[in-house]
Amino acid sequence: MIAAAVLTTVSAATLSGCGSGSGASGKTIKVVYQQQLNNSNHIQADFLGPMVEQFEKANPGTTVKLVPVTASENDYYTKIQLMMRSPATAPDLVYEDTATINSDVASGYLRPLDDYLKTWQDWSAFAAPAKAAMKFSDGKTYGVPDNTDTRGLWYNKQLFAQAGIPVPWQPKTWADVLTAARTVKSALPGVTPLNVYTGVAAGEASSMQGFEMLLYGTPAADDALYDSKQGKWVVGSKGFTDALDFLHTVYGEGLGPSPQQALGANIQAAVGTEMIPSGKLAIDLDGSWMPNSWIRTGPKPWPQWQSTMGMAYMPTQNGQGSGKVSMSGGWAWSIPAKAKNPDLAWKFTQFLESRANSARWNSVNATIAVRTDVASDPEYLKALPTNGFFTSLVPDTYYRPGVPAYTQVSSAIQKAMESVTTGQASVGKAASTYDSDVRTAVGGDKTVQGAQ
Repeated sequence: MIAAAVLTTVSAATLSGCGSGSGASGKTIKVVYQQQLNNSNHIQADFLGPMVEQFEKANPGTTVKLVPVTASENDYYTKIQLMMRSPATAPDLVYEDTATINSDVASGYLRPLDDYLKTWQDWSAFAAPAKAAMKFSDGKTYGVPDNTDTRGLWYNKQLFAQAGIPVPWQPKTWADVLTAARTVKSALPGVTPLNVYTGVAAGEASSMQGFEMLLYGTPAADDALYDSKQGKWVVGSKGFTDALDFLHTVYGEGLGPSPQQALGANIQAAVGTEMIPSGKLAIDLDGSWMPNSWIRTGPKPWPQWQSTMGMAYMPTQNGQGSGKVSMSGGWAWSIPAKAKNPDLAWKFTQFLESRANSARWNSVNATIAVRTDVASDPEYLKALPTNGFFTSLVPDTYYRPGVPAYTQVSSAIQKAMESVTTGQASVGKAASTYDSDVRTAVGGDKTVQGAQ
């Protein structure tokens, strides 16, 4: 397996490419990344530690200081933005969600990387969609993609067997998903039938794994959230209310976690490390990275996961189009505009994103490769038995709108979801409030009426 092979050795060519010189000696860089709130997932820390040791050994006189920021997703975005505002606190390299890069560029927090990229031969190995997500409206590139992902339905084959649902299971419509959830609820008291992330606390997990997996499965998918041709945000669409109505059904019928649990800050950790391994959750609308929790080095090692868990693509609303839908995002390394040592930060980025190190990271982190030479590598595809399935979803995937206002729109989505989940607002009221919030955030002239 790649994970094992590159764990113990890094090629001489890779290291020599980051050799000392160009005034690198004696320099220090600060590298910032997110640490989950419950502090149980150490995969990135365990990966970066040896990478730092190897880099420092190959570059005598340099020091790489890892700075984990313990926070929820939304709080992490806020904290790193505060750090990047001042030269006194700005890191030299920061781990960015691809959804926030454009807003951080617009705020002047990030440095363009084009001068570095034009002499880096490896850049040609990165997939075009992943590179496109790094570009701002000025045509410049502000990050090196570290991974991508896709999303689908995880289901517990043993619970399905107990409930009398045949496996392998592949729903063809939203109605099929709800039918399976209702069957589980009836047959298996004490088991949560279906998890769909919702509300403000889960942040982008609610927007992307939850709502947008529904919204982009509606008939007007291409213009479901943002009309790129007009440069306007879509409001008042039937697809939006249909997606909210699905969420209302899940929580209104008691098919999901309790609202208190679903809206808690630790719901993602609870799903991956408690509910699924203990057999308390039958279906989870989630991402390709879920095995992170269950592999030997994860926070909840679970050797039985491969025989217990099945995977299905998320169907479109009525089975229209290709019949399947996914969302893709990912993370990237960016250099802040106020970084003290950008050249050394770039050298460390090249080291992290070499073919060998990318392969190892994508394997141990259960993420989808952004380098085409890694994505097509038989060893990468065998590193996790799920890699082939989730890589196959890329042709049917959607990416979030790469414009700065997305973060504000995403927050409005989360508010609408939460109000429906708690029952504080009807679907119609929540959708109307969302429309108002978006118009306030982006300006009424930047919105367009959606399809009915």
